[in-house]
Amino acid sequence: MAVFYSFHYDRDSWRVQQVINMGALEGQPLLKPQEWEEAKKKAGGIEKWIEEQMKYKTALVVLIGAQTASRPWVKYEIKKAWRDKKRLVGVRIHGLEGSDRKTDSQGANPFAKVSLTNGKKTSDYVPVHNPSGADSKAVYASIKNNLATWVNGGYKPS
Repeated sequence: MAVFYSFHYDRDSWRVQQVINMGALEGQPLLKPQEWEEAKKKAGGIEKWIEEQMKYKTALVVLIGAQTASRPWVKYEIKKAWRDKKRLVGVRIHGLEGSDRKTDSQGANPFAKVSLTNGKKTSDYVPVHNPSGADSKAVYASIKNNLATWVNGGYKPS
């Protein structure tokens, strides 16, 4: 299954790279900082990059760190995936070690920040998984062993 990973780049790219490298699912490559800066400089550059990367993906996986819910591009990607009727799921990654070898605090649910026209929020439909494990290695194993199942069980708007 090909997925689009949504996350807070500056804070969580190290954790996200671990998820991508698991190989449990096919996802887009992690954008290099220079490429991100180039996309930001172009009119509509980030939107075009997101559009191109999401085009042939079947699902949006929001990798939720401590500050993911406050990121405007994460909200944009959730709205786009919903409009495009792609499967949506959240996976908490705060239990994975970062580049500093420390885990992070659990962040808010980003799906609770996106309202729908029926007065509900995407969090009323989209599951968020909190991997089990007492340390980073166990959390890693939980994500690797369950990610495909969690994505297949994600919510698909009709």
